[in-house]
Amino acid sequence: MRSNHLRRREFITLVGGAAAAWPLAVRAQQPERMRRIGVLMATANDAVGQALVTAFRQELEKLGWTEGRNIQIDDRFAAADPARIQSYAAELVRLTPEVMLAQTSLAVTAVLRESPSIPIVFVQIADPVGSGFVASLAHPGGSMTGFTPAEFSMAGKMLEVLKDVAPHIGRVAVILNPEQVPGVKMLQTIEAAAGSIAVHATAAGVHDAAEIERTFDAFAGQSNFGLIVLASGPTIVHRKLIIELAARHRMPAVYMYPFFVREGGLVSYGIEITDQYRQAALYVDRILKGTKPGDLPIQQPTKFELVINLKAANALGLTITREFLFRADEVIE
Repeated sequence: MRSNHLRRREFITLVGGAAAAWPLAVRAQQPERMRRIGVLMATANDAVGQALVTAFRQELEKLGWTEGRNIQIDDRFAAADPARIQSYAAELVRLTPEVMLAQTSLAVTAVLRESPSIPIVFVQIADPVGSGFVASLAHPGGSMTGFTPAEFSMAGKMLEVLKDVAPHIGRVAVILNPEQVPGVKMLQTIEAAAGSIAVHATAAGVHDAAEIERTFDAFAGQSNFGLIVLASGPTIVHRKLIIELAARHRMPAVYMYPFFVREGGLVSYGIEITDQYRQAALYVDRILKGTKPGDLPIQQPTKFELVINLKAANALGLTITREFLFRADEVIE
């Protein structure tokens, strides 16, 4: 039989061990510090917009950030309405996020008006240096960094792609937001490239659905006419209208993002934009952990994808060559 002395010692050891464990248990039950992230999307809360924000959220989750546990994400979709973009920017800044994800220069400008020092990770800004947002791509400085979806030379490549699928084209309308510097620079690139392949390029500035419809009416009935649709808030929000009108007026069109083609457009040349929202989560993670935005270099695309919709091509009476199909990254049948 064990002695009373031995039993007392075991009891004291047991109680002492449990007492030592109490602070650990209490600490484990303490809620984590809640961090706040604002997301300002210049485009609409539709399937594409949701997919982009979902990709951002999922990547944050992989990095250990869980909504309701250690982060709060507040998102707003402004549907390319400048007044709404500004209103949502003010609303989000009042919520005092530690970092903002801002889509396009319209969103960045709106956030800066409300708070010039808030850390920003931007996406879908083609020329952040020329737009005056950062000092340089390698060393942004200041309060923001981010990801560019394009380089200006790709605009000339978009024209080449359009000419490849529709060789008869002699004129193109370049649909863009005329207030955005990158769109204007891309137009200049297209105009320079057009001269070398005997194509005349015309600018078509649009801000809303009514202007898009007027643009198509102005060029309707021209058999040698095509479209280059540059990415902007209005062209993304009203993409279904653009795709429908291009089909109705039998105008071959090239777009910057694959989702235009997956929704019925003819052909696209550009990046898979969802990838940049995943990468943006990596930058947000680093900023929340103490890195200054200005120390994170601007990331440029490394791969441009070619996507063709054969159903749309057949409807336009276009014959897509085997060589072109071989070059395509995605063929939609």
